[in-house]
Amino acid sequence: MQLQLLDLIIRKESNVVSIDAATRADLVDLMARVVVAVFNEEGEAMTEVAYNPKIKPEHLARKAIVYLRQSSEKQVRQNTESQRLQYAVAERVRALGWKQVEIINSDLGSSAGIASAQREGFERVLSLVALGEVGIVGSREVSRLSRTDKDWCRLLEVCQIFGTLIADEQQVYDLTYLDDQLVLGIKGTLSVVELKVIRQRLLAGQESKARRGELFKRLPVGYARDAAGKVVFHHDRRVCEAIQLVFSRFRELWSVRQTFQWFRDRDVELPANPIQGTALVWKVPSQSLIRDILCNPFYAGAYVWARRPVTTVLVDGRLEKRQTAMRPAEECRVFIRDHHVGYIDWATYEENRRMVRRNSVNWESDESMAAIRAGQGLLVGLLRCGHCGRKLHVRYWGGRGTNARYLCKGNYDDGGQYCIGFGGGSVDRRLGQELLQVIAPFGVEASLRALEELSADDAAQRGALSRKMEQLVYEAKKAFEQYDAVDARNRLAASELERRWNEKLEEIEAVKQQLSSLDAQRHSLSVEEEIRVRSMGDRFAEVWQSDHCPPTLKKMIFRTAIEEIIVRPDQEFVRQRIPRLRPIERHLRDTLADAAEKL
Repeated sequence: MQLQLLDLIIRKESNVVSIDAATRADLVDLMARVVVAVFNEEGEAMTEVAYNPKIKPEHLARKAIVYLRQSSEKQVRQNTESQRLQYAVAERVRALGWKQVEIINSDLGSSAGIASAQREGFERVLSLVALGEVGIVGSREVSRLSRTDKDWCRLLEVCQIFGTLIADEQQVYDLTYLDDQLVLGIKGTLSVVELKVIRQRLLAGQESKARRGELFKRLPVGYARDAAGKVVFHHDRRVCEAIQLVFSRFRELWSVRQTFQWFRDRDVELPANPIQGTALVWKVPSQSLIRDILCNPFYAGAYVWARRPVTTVLVDGRLEKRQTAMRPAEECRVFIRDHHVGYIDWATYEENRRMVRRNSVNWESDESMAAIRAGQGLLVGLLRCGHCGRKLHVRYWGGRGTNARYLCKGNYDDGGQYCIGFGGGSVDRRLGQELLQVIAPFGVEASLRALEELSADDAAQRGALSRKMEQLVYEAKKAFEQYDAVDARNRLAASELERRWNEKLEEIEAVKQQLSSLDAQRHSLSVEEEIRVRSMGDRFAEVWQSDHCPPTLKKMIFRTAIEEIIVRPDQEFVRQRIPRLRPIERHLRDTLADAAEKL
């Protein structure tokens, strides 16, 4: 072949061209391959440009933009085929004749609906078009660019002013043509309506399922679903006992923070749902986790839906979606009592919720200072002004700052006067004496309960550690079985399984040390100590007056016996509401009246 071509060149120079049939066939074959290659690379663009009058040289002189968007992070992770189709738009734009193509994908995972967050990618598209740098904006479909009339009109207006084309999967649009404006306007409207229709359909389906009590995104910790779909207690006894421990500790401590500190100080772990996956994660709880468990009506056997509705608000000229405050369970759109088994009953849940709300600190509110703290004032949170209805505050004065004084600020902050104010020592003392007359008969029963608590002081912590030990022993055994089953020659797998096994053994050793420490600190009451405890129940009044009696426990007793005391500054009478212990009402009325007369 090379000799034939050389002979051809020589003949050409002598102005005598003669190609034999074999050479001609080879040349035709090579030329055909060249044509095919060029057609695949540039032929499509040449054809489009030739037959699409909307694409002009001034458009090709500027760069092309391909805009990508998916509405959520979940779609970005799972709907990968949609991403491929959107990225393929870049090849279509190149086939139209553009050499410089910029792909903007920063809005992957961003919604384009009303009140959605600002889209950086879309704003960049608008700015580049406004700078006159863009010849065409490409997207797989109109809904990727916008789901609102406002954003769509902004894009069309800017593209029309600066002569920028818009392309989707079907065709190219030139906004200088009236027909193209009309088509894009219709497509934009359909995109907006489509989103609303989809959302309404989905929300209607959700609410319908919720009204049947069957809609669950994720069950709270401590619950599972059986084969029939019914909500039941978790199959792991350790999980159930951990949830029950939260409620029992709170009933004893009366405070979310103190309950949290009990778990933290004793290194007692609670189960929690992971961010991803289904396996429970055991960890020392945070204060927010304790609060969530206590305030969740699901643990009281109630099904609640739409507890935190989403509303649209105007912030700095932009619409934003905000979750509203947590609604009471009874005010939610769906509320089903006794929907499933509960760790507590509904009355206990309401009492816990009332206690958490009362303990919330708000220093600027007249309803403040309701939480039980270490101050000497025993009636904090119980006194209400009969003149203005506000809660009375407490202030401490004296050399050591331990003398309590109750006062109502009234409209003092607005230039007015205090409603009422009086010293707390005599009132606390007299009320305590009257209260002791009512609760003194309970002393023997209290001493027996005290013996039980002293004998089982660390029972809750020991039980939690024992359950943890059982779980760790099982996991260590499972890790050993995996390690023992692997081929020893596979060192990479064997070393990793050995490391996991050793980690479980170390955790077991740590729990053993904690249990040993509890055993060392354990103290059994002697016979003399038991007799002393029983006698303290008989003389509970002396125990009450003891300097070792914590003020916090005194306040708990007051709040258990008395719901509210209404104080009037006219010295004629002082009224109180005492629904819990009716026999004490007469004594307290006389006592408070005497205290008011002295003041």
